[in-house]
Amino acid sequence: MNAQTKTSLVVVALSVLFIALAGAFAFNLFGRPAALPHIPLVDPKFTNTVTVRLSSAQQIKAGGDTSGFDCYACHERNKPPVIKRDPSGNVVLPKEHEDLVMRHGRNNRNESCFNCHDPENLDTLKTRDGTKYKWEESTKLCASCHGPTYRDWEAGIHGRTSGYWDRSRGPVTRQECASCHHPHSPEFPSIAPAPGPHQLHPKPAAQTERSH
Repeated sequence: MNAQTKTSLVVVALSVLFIALAGAFAFNLFGRPAALPHIPLVDPKFTNTVTVRLSSAQQIKAGGDTSGFDCYACHERNKPPVIKRDPSGNVVLPKEHEDLVMRHGRNNRNESCFNCHDPENLDTLKTRDGTKYKWEESTKLCASCHGPTYRDWEAGIHGRTSGYWDRSRGPVTRQECASCHHPHSPEFPSIAPAPGPHQLHPKPAAQTERSH
């Protein structure tokens, strides 16, 4: 048998094999894998990068309407407002501030307006040692009492950080404390956890039970 004959036989054999395989696949002789389950898209609320609230610092930096931060639109200058309290010692808010919830600190030890606001200049924030800050510097005011948390915030452990990990490529941005925590009631509300990861090829139920 010469080389040409051998080549012809090989070509014929391969052709028959491929035709047989095509027929097997066409008639589903080997069966088909089960269709993969539909994986729903994650709710956008879990991927949204917008902070839970808009702080005064964000509003000022964005150039938005800041008329609501003008204390002297209602209060009289050079006349610190008088803080009224009920028989239990709790601050009685005037009707203009009834929407505020005073719950900053344990045992109502930080419910006084002038713990953070400068009574001589209501448009200024003031720490316990007398250091004054502007509205957009409120995070420094928080740091005066919450030192460990502030250090975590600076390191990117606490709070929301965005931007570039490689600082040589661009800046990093840290959201202000008040962008997540309400200054008068800073306890962060409970939120539902994001869904867990979906397996692209989930294990059969029997195999999953054996693994447990």
